[in-house]
Amino acid sequence: MGHGHYIAPPKGQYQVQAGEVLNLQFVVLPGESRDIDVSVDLLGPGAEAHLKGLYLCKADEKVNFRIVMHHCAPGCKSTQLFNGIAGGEAQVSFHGTIVVAPEAQQTEAYQENHNIVLTPEAKVTTQPQLEIYADDVKCSHGATVGQLNEDELFYMRSRGIPESEAKTLQMLSFLSPVVPEGREEEIEQAIRTL
Repeated sequence: MGHGHYIAPPKGQYQVQAGEVLNLQFVVLPGESRDIDVSVDLLGPGAEAHLKGLYLCKADEKVNFRIVMHHCAPGCKSTQLFNGIAGGEAQVSFHGTIVVAPEAQQTEAYQENHNIVLTPEAKVTTQPQLEIYADDVKCSHGATVGQLNEDELFYMRSRGIPESEAKTLQMLSFLSPVVPEGREEEIEQAIRTL
């Protein structure tokens, strides 16, 4: 597995052995509908998995994420961060489950899914779940669905930034934690199409 980043296929089952690190990155650009179904098994002590994803939907795309992270051994760590923007009549769903087995003591597992909805017709459903069967763990999950921040837009507009540019800057800032290295310009262009 190594320490490099890997642009993941839409469906996959990954097994991470002791001491290995898995990094997966998911990118869904405007005009793409995707079903992303991924299962990761952390099988040996000290195994790690770090998943990041972003999605930009502007029309009638359907994007579904199903992520299952199995902590099967002690001392493993996983992080998941998925941020997306939905406009038009897009439908996005995020179903993420972290399962911590009884023998997986000293697990650290974190999962976050954050969304911005640009139109009343766009729909986002997010369901992060924890199934913890061990007692010495640090686990958390969180999800948000919101709109562009009106106060930030007002501030930028009052500084002479046109509204469309202010919205683009706000969306870029929101997605920056999940933009893959080397794809910043491509993501910025995709945001401008929204």
